[in-house]
Amino acid sequence: MSDNVIKFRKPKPPPKAPNPLLRKLMIIAAVIVVFALAWIYVQVTGVPTQ
Repeated sequence: MSDNVIKFRKPKPPPKAPNPLLRKLMIIAAVIVVFALAWIYVQVTGVPTQ
């Protein structure tokens, strides 16, 4: 093929900036899940006595 041919290519879209609100919501959701799992663990196993 000749180098004298114009190739029409779609330009790559620029990378999207991450959404800071979504990241904050994910962190808050993870903290809530950790506390919920800890509460469930204590409810199932009971508080250890000394």
